[in-house]
Order: sequence, then C-alpha cells, then structure tokens
Amino acid sequence: MADIPRRAAQRTAKLASLPFGMAGRVAAGWGRRLTGQDADEVSADVSARTAEQLFAVLGQLKGGAMKFGQALSVFEAAVPDELAGPYREALTRLQAAAPPMQTASVHRMLAEQLGSGWRDRFAEFDETPAAAASIGQVHRATWHDGREVAVKVQYPGADEALRSDLRQLTRFSRLFQSLAPGAEVKPLLAELQDRMVEELDYRSEADYQRAFAAAFRGDVDVRVPEVVASSPKVMVTEWVTGTPFAQLITDGDHELRNEAGRLLAEFHYSSPARVGLLHADPHPGNFLLLDDGRISVLDFGAAARLPDGPPRTLGRMLRLAVDDRADELLQLLRDEHFVQPGHEVDAADVQAYLGPFVDPARTPTFHFTREWLQHQAERVGDLRSPDFRTARSLNLPPEYLLIHRVTLGATGILCQLDAEVAAQDIIRRWQPGFAED
Repeated sequence: MADIPRRAAQRTAKLASLPFGMAGRVAAGWGRRLTGQDADEVSADVSARTAEQLFAVLGQLKGGAMKFGQALSVFEAAVPDELAGPYREALTRLQAAAPPMQTASVHRMLAEQLGSGWRDRFAEFDETPAAAASIGQVHRATWHDGREVAVKVQYPGADEALRSDLRQLTRFSRLFQSLAPGAEVKPLLAELQDRMVEELDYRSEADYQRAFAAAFRGDVDVRVPEVVASSPKVMVTEWVTGTPFAQLITDGDHELRNEAGRLLAEFHYSSPARVGLLHADPHPGNFLLLDDGRISVLDFGAAARLPDGPPRTLGRMLRLAVDDRADELLQLLRDEHFVQPGHEVDAADVQAYLGPFVDPARTPTFHFTREWLQHQAERVGDLRSPDFRTARSLNLPPEYLLIHRVTLGATGILCQLDAEVAAQDIIRRWQPGFAED
C-alpha cells in the first residue's frame, strides 16, 4: 500500500473529484428519471454512490480529509432516514480503517522517534496495523516488560497533508453541508485547522492522556489507557479490548446501548470538573465498551482546556431555558455577548429556539433518537422559520465554540445509539449553575 499522498497537486485533484463526481451523478440521475425510472430509486442510488466516493477519497487521503470525515460522522444521525443508510455504512468504515502505510515507512519512523534500537523496547511487534486514524496508524505490540500496548505511528507528511486538505475542503463546504444538515461545516473546518498544529505533536496528546488517566484511575465507569512512552510522532499506550461504539450502534441490544449512552454522557459532563479538560474528538471510533462494563476512551489529540471547570454561564442558561424564564434568559444572553450587537430579538423567540436544545434536561430520562435530532436540524436550517431568523441574531463567543461543538458531537453519538439516558441527573451533578434556582 502507498503512504499518505503528500503532493499538494495530487491531493487537490482527488478532493476536487468530489463535487465534480456528485454533479455528474445528479445529472445522470435526471436523465434516468426522464426515461421513466422511479425518482426515489434514482435518488437513493445517487446518494449511495456519492457516499461511497466521498468517504473512499477521505479515507485514502487520510490527513485533514479523514479528520474532517470523522468529525462529520457524528452528524450522520441528523441525515434523513431515506439517505442515511449508505452514509452510515461508509462512515463506519471510515472510522474503523484506512489504507496502511508501507512497513518500511513504519520502521523508519520508529527508528527516528524511539532510536535505532527500537525493537529492543518490544518483546513483540505486529507489522500489520490494527487500526488507522487521521494522522497515524496503530500497531499492537508487547512492551519489553510484558504489557500489551498500542503503538501509534504518525504518517510521514501528515503535517503538509493536514494543512493542504483543510484549505481545499473549505472550498467545497457547501457540498458537505448538503450531506450533513446538522453540521455547521465552515466553523467546523476552521476549528479543525486551529487544532492541527497541537495534534501533530504526540507529546501534547500524551500529556492530555496522562491527565485523564490520573483523574479516572480506579474509576468504576471509565478506563483511560495509561501512557507508556511518547515522542513527537510515536506514542505507546496500554492496549484495551472492547466493543467499538460503531458496532453497538449497528447491532447492540437496547440495554447495552442505553448503558453505553449513560457512560458517554457521564464522561462528557464530568471531565471538565474532574480533569480541567474536555475530550474534544467525539466520534464512535474513539469509544469502546469493555467486558467489565466500563467505557474506554481513546485518542486525546484534541482537548479543550477548562481549568476552572465547566462554565457556570452554560448551567444558568440551561436552567432558565428549562424553567421557561424567557426574559431572564435573554438578559443573560445579552450580558454574556450571545446576542449580536445591534440585533433586536424577542425573548419568547429565543426561548422557543433554545427550548429543544435543552430537552434532555427537562425530564428525568430522555430518549436520544435520530428523529429528534433530524427535527432539530430541519428546524434550525429552515430559512422560512422563526428559529432560523433568531439564530442569525445570536452569537457564539469563541470561548464556547469548542464546548458547543463537542456537546453536539456527543449528542449525535447518543442519537446514533438510540439511548435512553438520565441526562438531567448527570447535568445536575456536574454542570455548575444548573441546580441553582
């Protein structure tokens, strides 16, 4: 297999094939409709072929293209049911694997990062990668002391590919917006670009993972693999075996999916308070359900620093929205710069706009479903709706952008799991400001 394509022109050509390919399939579809073929069948076929090409290209290119595809994957639950099938299948493959780099490249990177005697550090090393990520691949090995470990090796040229991809993907943001109506694609790409430099240095990821591992060590619900060794482009951690969330989403029974949802929600809301950090890469490939009933969390390359814990303002907003205190809610939004300067907005409209976003906190148990998320995506995206006009008057301050995106991503996974979760109690325990009257 070839390594990650490095030349900018080569990568740009592959990415440019996406909109051209989609346009060609749509035109061919119109032709088939004119000849009398069923419109629904034609649309389904176009959708399936577009999904296949989209995620095949993103997976092959790895780098920023694959990183974007993984970030986009959590919005699959917001895609209408008649289109979701092919995207769900293609996204699951993207989360799980991508073409591996050449063995010689793996050895060269290990020698550069761990020294020419790198083999002496391992009792065994499996040359076949066990998993692929956006900027690296994972090998299973046995450390010299007998511990089973995961060895993440960065792709050669990953830094160049990341920057090139995200520049090109921004040009095609309208295409991706049509495929994932629940996602704000341009801000998502901008945020990914901001985080790339940090993610390229595995030492930062190792520091984050050590902090999470220390905070959750001995926890009854969460296991974070310990870091064994790290360098800028190679990272060694404990190996964990469990059921990937992508598999639970596909064929897990109702009780398992509910429990997985509870564990994910608990981890998401408790981390800022317990660690001062928020795991900022929520997609199904980064979570496993272990045989002992715990959740294992992987890939700490992206994290939001929250040294003071969860912002109290968000808890107060949530409480006022749940209690339908519209005037107080609007005043808080103005005070905290969530309303754009010079914009007049009605308190009742703001209450109605934010209401569905706080549904999980309204009742002791909330059922996260694809239908609910699809409704939210359609409601906010409808140009004719009051919700759309209200959204244009609101502003998300930069310090809340990553928290919002991660929470939306976690919500997307809960909807993919079709999980019933006691979210209200979890929020009350971990989100400052929510339990206040």
